[in-house]
Amino acid sequence: MKFLKDLDDKYRDSGVWQFIKFNLVGSTVSLLQLILANLLPAFFDGFTYVLPPFLRGIFSKEILNLNEGIYVINGVVTWGYVLPFFLSNFLANIYGYFINRNTTFHAKGKSYSLPLYFAVLILLILFTTWVQGILNSYFMTTSLSALSRTLAAAIAGLIQLVVLYPLEKYVLFKKEG
Repeated sequence: MKFLKDLDDKYRDSGVWQFIKFNLVGSTVSLLQLILANLLPAFFDGFTYVLPPFLRGIFSKEILNLNEGIYVINGVVTWGYVLPFFLSNFLANIYGYFINRNTTFHAKGKSYSLPLYFAVLILLILFTTWVQGILNSYFMTTSLSALSRTLAAAIAGLIQLVVLYPLEKYVLFKKEG
């Protein structure tokens, strides 16, 4: 640990070092997300409430390639399918926000940082939850079906990296002057 602390002291404001740290933190975020993506279905598979009309176009059984069953009732996808993907993303990224703020960028953030992060995160999670649903359905039809949720969540994590690193470095935690 002293080795990492010495590196952090020496290269604290280096963009390269921050990118390395962001990815190290991202690894823990991804691990947390993967764990949650695989554990949360145990809690939410019983949620048979169907999605509201405004989400049905995004999370339709046709787009997700789902058949009638615990995740589709009367042709409509249920919260039991969507919530584990959404919550695994949301909870893992909230953890990542605070860890990156404190250890990667050593910043307090501006007054608008957390609300802006939440707004971007909600949109990003809706998109990556949709992507995860499609990928999970695809992987379920392959020899990788046992890893379908894990692979879907990992790809969603890569998409989030591409969006969140520049947002945090250049907007939310940008050093002034």
